[in-house]
Amino acid sequence: APQWMNERHSAPALNATAKFVATPEGTALAYGSLVFMALLPIFFGALRSVTCSKSKNASDMPETITGRDAARFPIIASCTLFGLYLFFKVFSQEYINLLLSVYFFGLGVLALSHTMSPLMSRIFPDSFPNKQYQLLFTQGSGEAKEEIVNYEFDTKNLVCLLISSVVGVWYLLKKHWIANNLFGLAFALNGVELLHLNNVSTGCILLGGLFVYDVFWVFGTNVMVTVAKSFEAPIKLVFPQDLLERGLEASNFAMLGLGDIVIPGIFIALLLRFDVSLKKNSRTYFYSSFLAYIFGLGLTIFVMHTFKHAQPALLYLVPACIGFPVLVALIKGELTEMFSYESSEEVLPGSPRLTSFPTVSGSPASLASSMDAVSMATGSSSSPRRRRLQPTPHM
Repeated sequence: APQWMNERHSAPALNATAKFVATPEGTALAYGSLVFMALLPIFFGALRSVTCSKSKNASDMPETITGRDAARFPIIASCTLFGLYLFFKVFSQEYINLLLSVYFFGLGVLALSHTMSPLMSRIFPDSFPNKQYQLLFTQGSGEAKEEIVNYEFDTKNLVCLLISSVVGVWYLLKKHWIANNLFGLAFALNGVELLHLNNVSTGCILLGGLFVYDVFWVFGTNVMVTVAKSFEAPIKLVFPQDLLERGLEASNFAMLGLGDIVIPGIFIALLLRFDVSLKKNSRTYFYSSFLAYIFGLGLTIFVMHTFKHAQPALLYLVPACIGFPVLVALIKGELTEMFSYESSEEVLPGSPRLTSFPTVSGSPASLASSMDAVSMATGSSSSPRRRRLQPTPHM
């Protein structure tokens, strides 16, 4: 069967026993839907990152990515990717994916619950009996008592958690593409919202390093593709090209990795916070980078469709997402202001620094580790620092 891959780390189509040729309508619908789904977490995640950066609650601070983190990131991501490659070569793929399914079930439920919280807060009427709860787990006694877990949540959060759990069970049992996409969108939105670059230079280092990483592992080796075909987890968005023929039971998918959403997304979110810091009541840099992302993703699909070969999306996204805003800054004479802007100035001095950099690159290998960051964001970390299961982010 022809196997369309929207990214270099996509899995093959599931209907391997019967040949399927995608119709032009089905292909256009699949690619258009993927682009639309990719834009959602970037747009709303960037908006929520502004609120996140202005939070006055120490437990609601984002994780800050520094230049040092960005510089070492491609090395960590490469080690993670190659480690998973060896892991799949040595151990049974079936048992590894079973373990991954359970792992991502827990993370997905928490991430989706966190994503839904602001919407639920608007849906529920003011008369809704919203009781407050606290889950506290301590160690020791007296002055030596230490908090291990301290969750504060309310009834609305419990409703979100219940709905997310239903989606999680659906994914765990059926692995349906809609359930996969709900988790994938939640992971991507949490990543864009809660992972903050400290300045534009750091963003350029991060995207530049991943540009090299992506090109090397896609065109230089078969490691990325091998891991992708073995890795079953909601770390990609999928949309069937045979939806028009087979409906919801369609199984010939075009795919887009979450790393190609989150990595450019956190840079676009940084530019939105820069727009806000200028206090000019405009969003020039945000919109220019957002349009650049659309252009880069469209170019990726065009090249892939033309040459019938999976493409490293960051090869096209990185130059577009960096080049367009820099060109706008040059035209407006604000290049110095852009590169001198420090996002960390928008938050409290005690904002936590990212000490264990989550590998959120475009590969499924590195994205597996990135979900640890999302788990911190959704309150699943065992850190003694107080966390709230609330609409506001909490990393």
